[in-house]
Amino acid sequence: MQNPEPKEQILPTLYLEMDSSDDSSQERAAEIVFFDLETTVPNRAGQRFWVLEFGAIVVCPRKLVELESYSTLIRPGDLSAVALRSGRSDGITREVVAGAPGFEEVADQIFSILNGRVWAGHNIQRFDCVRIKEAFAEIGRAAPVPVGMIDSLGVLTEKFGRRAGNMKMATLATYFGLGQQKHRSLDDVRMNLEVLKHCATVLFLESSLPSVLSGKWHDSTTITTRSRSNGKLMCREESSRKSPTTSLGYQEQFPMQGEAWESTTAQPKARRVISLRHSFLSNKLERAVSSKLSRKWDGKLRMRMRMSSSYHHLRETQQQH
Repeated sequence: MQNPEPKEQILPTLYLEMDSSDDSSQERAAEIVFFDLETTVPNRAGQRFWVLEFGAIVVCPRKLVELESYSTLIRPGDLSAVALRSGRSDGITREVVAGAPGFEEVADQIFSILNGRVWAGHNIQRFDCVRIKEAFAEIGRAAPVPVGMIDSLGVLTEKFGRRAGNMKMATLATYFGLGQQKHRSLDDVRMNLEVLKHCATVLFLESSLPSVLSGKWHDSTTITTRSRSNGKLMCREESSRKSPTTSLGYQEQFPMQGEAWESTTAQPKARRVISLRHSFLSNKLERAVSSKLSRKWDGKLRMRMRMSSSYHHLRETQQQH
């Protein structure tokens, strides 16, 4: 009989009610486990995600040192869902996972390293956590339960901003010169930790000398917007701390928790369209007013020239007489 799945809303209560005499449990709850999954990608309706690799490191939050690590390839229930060849040099192929253990064979190790710890990773709240629950439910077991969660996608979007560009791990790693993302679980979680370290260092330096650093370091990313002036399409660059370089395709930052993760970009896009329309109408009005003033000024100038010409002609006639 399948065990009921734990509810996320009771996590804080579980953490607060732990016996204070159980030192090992407290130490475990204070540890952070960074984890990442590599999966298949459904390419048609009706297909599902299959977990192909799990990787995790346990980190001491006080010293940021790696205490433990674990990774394993996982054979999916449907091998045909795995590509025969990979576009990456060290990518996961059907041949690589064909001899790997099934999820039920590594479930104990995955449960042990995840359960009762703080979970951390990039976009884990919307993707990795969901895949973990699905995998455990499929084998009829209760999924591991975290005592807290740190999704670096939400944290970095809110705290660090989009100065590096988009918020993909590969982009952030390139921004800090950490090399290319390998899209292998254990490598990716270690890269995730390094990205967080670099972001935290930059934020610490900026908060230490805000008047010196904040105004300069944030302006490294520019946004190119387009407006019409005198019938020509002109480009204008604006500095931004919160947003990466974008065109009209607006990317909304995702909050950390709750239903707000399901927020859509429709409303910001609407505001963007309204703003563009307002800018277009403003420029059109400005050109019309400018044209009208120009015609009015030209008329006055021609009148003054005619009056001046008549005056000089009159003076010459008087002198001749």
